[in-house]
This record gives sequence, C-alpha cells and structure tokens, in this order.
Amino acid sequence: MAETLKKDKLKSLKRRKSYLSEAKNQIELLERDQLVGTKFIDKLKENNQFPLKARTTNILQLNLGYMCDLTCEHCHVDAGPDRKEIMTKETLEHVLNVIDSTDVHTVDLTGGAPEMNPNFLWLVEELTKRNVKTIVRSNLTILVSNKRYRTYPEFFKKHKIEVIASLPCYTKENVDKQRGSGVFNKSIESLLILNQLGYGLEGTELNLHLVFNPGGASLPPEQSALEKDYKVSLKADWNIEFNSLYTITNLPISRYLDFLLAANKYESYMETLINAYNPVAAENVMCRDTISVDWEGYLYDCDFNQMLQLKVLGKRKHVSEFDQEELLKRNIMIGQHCYGCTAGAGSSCQGTTT
Repeated sequence: MAETLKKDKLKSLKRRKSYLSEAKNQIELLERDQLVGTKFIDKLKENNQFPLKARTTNILQLNLGYMCDLTCEHCHVDAGPDRKEIMTKETLEHVLNVIDSTDVHTVDLTGGAPEMNPNFLWLVEELTKRNVKTIVRSNLTILVSNKRYRTYPEFFKKHKIEVIASLPCYTKENVDKQRGSGVFNKSIESLLILNQLGYGLEGTELNLHLVFNPGGASLPPEQSALEKDYKVSLKADWNIEFNSLYTITNLPISRYLDFLLAANKYESYMETLINAYNPVAAENVMCRDTISVDWEGYLYDCDFNQMLQLKVLGKRKHVSEFDQEELLKRNIMIGQHCYGCTAGAGSSCQGTTT
C-alpha cells in the first residue's frame, strides 16, 4: 500500500511539473514579439479601457480540483481522472473566513468535476448556513457514472444550488466527439433526473443552465438563437427543459491551444478573436467582479489566468490573506488570451456579456 501511494505521489508531482512547464511555454507563446495582430493591452488603450480594473469582488469562483471523470478535448483546465490536485479543507476554511468577513454573495464551484472533492458536501452545507448563492458547474456525467454521486441531484435541490451543466451540443455525435464516447447518453440521463426534481422547470426556482462550447476554431453562434434551437430539440427528443443557455468562447490555452497548434489554426483563430473585439463586451468581462481561487488557495483574476499561473497583482496573493480593499484597487492581469472574452457578444462563465 505504501509503495502504491509513493508511486501515485510521484506521478502527481511529475504531472504537476509538466503542467507548470506547459503553462510557462504557453505564456511565452502568447507574449512573444511575434504575436498575432494587435496586443490586447494596445486594443484596450485604443478604446480608452486601460487599465482594466475591478468593480467589485463579490463573487468567488473556487476551483475545487482538477480531478474529473472526463478528458474533454476543449478543457482549458486540462482536467482528467489522473489529476490529483484537490482543494483541502484547510483552504476551504480560509474561503469561509473570507465570506464571513466580506460582502461576497456568490460562490461558484468548478473543477474538474467539483463534486469529486471529498469535502464538497460539507462545503455546500457551510455555504447554505451563510445564505450565499451557490453555483455548481457540473459535467452531468459524474451524477450517473458512479453510485456515490447519484444522491447529489437531491442534495442540490435541498440546498437550492444553481446548476450550470456542460452540454456542448444537442446531438449525440457532436457531444461524444468533443467529450468522449457515451457522454451524451449519460448527460441526457442526468438532465432527466434533474428535471424530475424540478430543475429547469418554470416556477420551481431551481435553476438549470446549459453551456455550449464550439467544437472547432470558431466563435459561438448568437446565444439567444442557439438557446431556442436547444430548447426545441431537447424538448422534442427527450422532453428535457432548462432555463438558459450560455455560450462560451474557447480561449487559446491548455488543450484548446494544443488543438489549434496541431491543426495549424492558431494564427487564424487569433485573428478571428481580434477582429471581433467588442468594447462593450470588454466593459462587462467577469474579471471585473469575480476572484478565482485555485486548488491551493491562490488568487487570480479569472479561471483562465489561473491555468496560466498569472496570479493577481498585489502583495496578498493567497485566500488566507484576502484583502478586499487591496483587490478592488488592483489592475487586472491581461494577455492575448483575453481576446476570447471580448470577441463578438463577449464571453464569460455566465455566457455572453452584452
């Protein structure tokens, strides 16, 4: 047993070393002199939007760990079953201290599969005691793939958790291509269970939102039109209902960057993002009111910066030394990947921003 644990730890350390090296290489790629098009900082200056600054810090997005039951090709977290990084209870207690001492009103739980964190149930119960809005970003399959998690939908209902679920298309072929064989059927099974509990139905106040990511090197279509297509198709084929659809642009980092480079589409995709820059979207990017916390407790302006190891500016970079006043004064860390949030109608973890 001890030998097995030692090997697992060594594998995790090697995986983390490789991940950090990959992040460094991606930063160098995104910041080198031969950048595609206009630098993001110069685009902000052209539109009198630099420096990009926070408006509030009332939303905490917690990455509870990179462990996941899936290995999706578009995943900017590079999550998967082999990832061992998990937020500890000690770090979560620091998060609760922040909630107790600030005006944070929303906690957004993500991963990986956030449900796989061993302290997930305890955390949600603690958040309920504090009367903060709790969001869980679920891949749906986790709720039916393992009997350990089959009671979680009822737990979600009990605590009135808002569920934001990934479903990159309403057809089996496209979902399985992007997320793996069998994922679509498991996702449908989970959605049916959530509907039976009242999620996504009018008048229940149990919110169920779906998330669309483009499968190729393109921007997502117009959100409201695509939402109508989703609702018509899922209702007709499966009698499934949901509240809203969020379209999220793929940012050129992690696995998606690997895909762009392998397909020789990095430059054309960056040109697409830059040419679609929308100043209105830039005014409403999520980093203006959200702080992202990684599994170790370090602070970032967004979940994407977290994957590139671009911590917040300032002296206090860990949740244990959270200083709301200092965070409100900071300039937001930016790079070429930020074009993904300002292209077209804009993109954030809550969908379009305009």
